[in-house]
Amino acid sequence: MSKENHQLGNEAIYDAKVLGWPRMLILGLQHMFAMFGATVLVPIIVSNTYGLPLSIQTTLFFAGIGTLIFHVCAKFKVPAFLGSSFAFLGGFQAVSELNIGKFADMSGAEKLPYAMGGIVVAGSLYILLALLFKAVGAKKVMRFFPPIVTGPMIILIGLNLAGTAVNNAQSCWPLALLAIAVIIVANIWGKGMIKIIPILLGVVIPYIVALVCGMVDLSGVGAESVVGLPAFTLAKFDITAILAIAPVAVAAMMEHIGDISAISATCGKNYMEDPGLHRTLLGDGLATAVAGLFGGPANTTYGENTGVLALSRVYDPNVVRLAAVYAVILSFSPQFDALVNSIPSAIVGGVSFILYGMISAVGVRNVVENKVDLTKSRNLIIAAVIMVCGLGFSNGITFQVGGAVIKLTALAIAAIAGVLLNAILPGNDYVFGTDAKGDGSANLGTY
Repeated sequence: MSKENHQLGNEAIYDAKVLGWPRMLILGLQHMFAMFGATVLVPIIVSNTYGLPLSIQTTLFFAGIGTLIFHVCAKFKVPAFLGSSFAFLGGFQAVSELNIGKFADMSGAEKLPYAMGGIVVAGSLYILLALLFKAVGAKKVMRFFPPIVTGPMIILIGLNLAGTAVNNAQSCWPLALLAIAVIIVANIWGKGMIKIIPILLGVVIPYIVALVCGMVDLSGVGAESVVGLPAFTLAKFDITAILAIAPVAVAAMMEHIGDISAISATCGKNYMEDPGLHRTLLGDGLATAVAGLFGGPANTTYGENTGVLALSRVYDPNVVRLAAVYAVILSFSPQFDALVNSIPSAIVGGVSFILYGMISAVGVRNVVENKVDLTKSRNLIIAAVIMVCGLGFSNGITFQVGGAVIKLTALAIAAIAGVLLNAILPGNDYVFGTDAKGDGSANLGTY
């Protein structure tokens, strides 16, 4: 069939070459725009709110490289884009607040490599889980991570971050409220591509308003060169920082499974079977570990790009790989990095206001759509202990092992308590793979 006979959005297209290279390049650009707002928001929040100088250039670089690594591991079959994971924001916050032992006198720049070490370990846990999935099957592994554990964990991530959203927003409530309003309007009433990029619009439109009102300092943009290398940071490893970030892998794993389930449903192919969930988890884990090793945030498959797949009905992974190449090219511009960093904190606060609440809401959805029976005492006890640990141990638990001072963060305590209680208490009736809607309900990238 000739390319003139193909109408985007009217028929499923698995080989985009029939559309011609010009249209393929544009479709790749559309995927890049879809991931852009959320991907760069992570380093903006980590840098401006938590004081850890996570580079936007490095983030974009490893979003592109991570996507390509994922595609190799998934046998080039899955049209997924890997962008920055919001699930790990709580881990970055926990590392930024460490004030014991060697961390007592550290600046944010000195703490960042240790946060990266935690990201590497989290990625390694993905790889370990991928091997377990391959060896014993997903159903046996997932019995240790049922929705009664992962749901409350996801809820806690959003709740623990809520205060920082308000702190940023209150620096200029009109800008923050405008960002909130734009996201709501785009998400509820938007059509086509508008509905898929609410985060990007929630940043760009208020930024233009702030620019017109003279609220943006662009002095740093002119001082930077147009082309330059990303700022790579080698990871360092410390048990306290690892324990602050690694437990997030429990929630991030569910996010991954939710995304792959959503992509499978969108494309009409069971990617959880072919190439297999063990391969997609391996790709996500390798991408995350490599990113963390050199100064990038954890990666995850992106719901925004799944939305683009649904909108265009072009399911060719080659188009997504084009977006990855665009991200890598864009990462070599320090001037662009400075432009993004000029976004006022109130706009970041407004976007975070919605984002953090939605993370918690996704945790609630994970529990509801998996039909978790909270009339059962075992489920009620597990959820209660996780929530109290995650909110009650605000300063974590500090102890010494030999000469090393170790701190367990609230999220780490909650994760350990939840997994152990679920393993010990009788009556675990969760079976993974019986409800596609439930398996996909932990997708943090669906707006």
